[in-house]
Amino acid sequence: MASESVTLFLLGTVIMMLVKFLMDFSKRKIYHFPPGPAPLPIIGNMHILDVKRQDLTFMELAKKYGPVFTFHYGSAKAVVLVGYEVNKDALVSASYDFGNRGVIQIADDFQKNHGVIFSNGETWKVTRRFTLSILRDLGMGKRTIEDRIIEELQFLNAAIESHNGKPFEKKVFYLAPPNITFGMLFGRRFDYDNPRFQRMITIMDDLVVNTGTPGAKYYNVFPILKYLVKEPKLVMRRVDELNVILKALFKESQEVKGEDSFRTYAEAFAQKDEREKVTDEKEKIFTETNFLASAFDLMLGGTETTATTIQWGILFLMKHPQIQKKVQDEIENVIGLDRPPRWDDQKILPYCLAVVHEIQRCANILQHLAHSTPTDVHFKGYFLPKGTTVISLFSSVLLDETQWKNPNQFNPNNFLDAEGNFLKRDAFFAFSKGRRVCAGESLARMEVFLFVTGMLQKFSFTPPPGVSPEDLDLTPEAFFTMRPKSYKVCATPRQ
Repeated sequence: MASESVTLFLLGTVIMMLVKFLMDFSKRKIYHFPPGPAPLPIIGNMHILDVKRQDLTFMELAKKYGPVFTFHYGSAKAVVLVGYEVNKDALVSASYDFGNRGVIQIADDFQKNHGVIFSNGETWKVTRRFTLSILRDLGMGKRTIEDRIIEELQFLNAAIESHNGKPFEKKVFYLAPPNITFGMLFGRRFDYDNPRFQRMITIMDDLVVNTGTPGAKYYNVFPILKYLVKEPKLVMRRVDELNVILKALFKESQEVKGEDSFRTYAEAFAQKDEREKVTDEKEKIFTETNFLASAFDLMLGGTETTATTIQWGILFLMKHPQIQKKVQDEIENVIGLDRPPRWDDQKILPYCLAVVHEIQRCANILQHLAHSTPTDVHFKGYFLPKGTTVISLFSSVLLDETQWKNPNQFNPNNFLDAEGNFLKRDAFFAFSKGRRVCAGESLARMEVFLFVTGMLQKFSFTPPPGVSPEDLDLTPEAFFTMRPKSYKVCATPRQ
């Protein structure tokens, strides 16, 4: 009798366990990833990846696997989006489904989910909303900042003129945008030879280079390499050096801030810090740490990308002197050579505006910035789990043959209609799209337009003696951003 009871008990237990298993199995989510190249153990698909020009690898793979495919970064699956249509569907039509920032280990080491570029969740929402509001209050996209850009243009033109027509390095074109950013952050303008100014530029340059090396990119995939590659330590050292300067500037802002008004981003942040009613320090958002991360992001987005675009612009226009001449003729015929260009002039300088957009398209500053899915996502017949890394390949949109005629050629007609009027293009992804669109897009657009047209109003740019336009190399140096190789240029004043 006892044995029968034990048997029944065991049988009942087995049945209950089987029922529970079947119920759990029925509830289990069956994820469905798109096809892609077969991964190898441990390294995934890294053996077929050009780590410097990942965009080229991905565009080639799309020819075989289609515009949506899976790529294995080590053991982690990423979904790659190639071309205009699929990126529009993801970033615009399904903006919230792809609205998180993907993990970039070397940046996360020092940003730690702070700032406006590399953060997620409530910190990102609050910080981005605050940043956009304050930048608008400080004049982003308005006459206030336009006057500041035009003032800085005069300093830039003076620096160019000081070379008296002799060859100088492209670095000169990097000097103006930082002062616009520093002005909004701290209310400060630095002379170009100021040691603190030069130090900050040097540090940012080192960070852009060291976060974009092959060693850094392998570290992003295999964090265990932290002890074998030099970049993580170099980056942290440079960030610490930059933060010493930023902390000093932030402290100065705290000492002069008003009670109910602010003149700079730093002052507004300090006010918000004092008024934030959070007792738990771990939940506070407006901390010094978040300020330093946000300042870094604004410097990266407001200095590196804009300055690098201007460097590309001069290189493209030296490469295509007939286009440079046409820009100068439009400027001279429409607004003359005396008063500097204004932002409203874009309406009457359609060719200039088209050239500026074509510079941004061909410069292709960022190959991509990783996104991730904040929840489980259905997309294009696939079912992706929460936290899936998504590579929205900007390069493939800006070079999409279905959207641009001869996309690998520099051609301002991409942004002009048959009558020569400026033509907006939906496939212009230079600032990304959707929830993660560049927070400083309106400022960057204004800066590039005013600096480029303002320089071409006063100077003609040519290669140094002995170098022909055909000799100029347009192959980019791929770091965190896509930079033009080092070049020299001669600037001849226009009469």
